[in-house]
Amino acid sequence: MEKKAAAYLKEHGYEILEMNYRCRRGEVDIVARDGEYLVFVEVKYRKNAAAGAPAEAVDYRKQQRICYVAGNYLMTHHLGSETPVRFDVVSVLDDRITLYQNAFSYIG
Repeated sequence: MEKKAAAYLKEHGYEILEMNYRCRRGEVDIVARDGEYLVFVEVKYRKNAAAGAPAEAVDYRKQQRICYVAGNYLMTHHLGSETPVRFDVVSVLDDRITLYQNAFSYIG
C-alpha cells in the first residue's frame, strides 16, 4: 500500500526521499519533501470501515514513535532543528485515498 500512497503523493507534488525508513525504535512509511517541508508520512489501509477509519489508527503512541524516528532521521542525515518538518497521514479505505497534511504536531 505504501507504493500506491507514494504514487499519490508524487502526483500531488511530493518528492519521495525514502520508503520504510527504520531505526531501532520504529519505522516511518515514507519520507518526502513537499516544498520547504521534510514530511514524514504514515500510511494506513483498511479494506472497509468496519474497523474504523484508517487514520484513526495513528493514535498518540504511534505519533510518539513516528516523532522519535523523525528525530533519528534528522540526526543521521545531519539536518538541524531549523529544518521545517511536517507529519502527514495517508488514509486508504478500499480504493479511496485521503491525505491529511499536518495531521499531528511533533511530540518530544
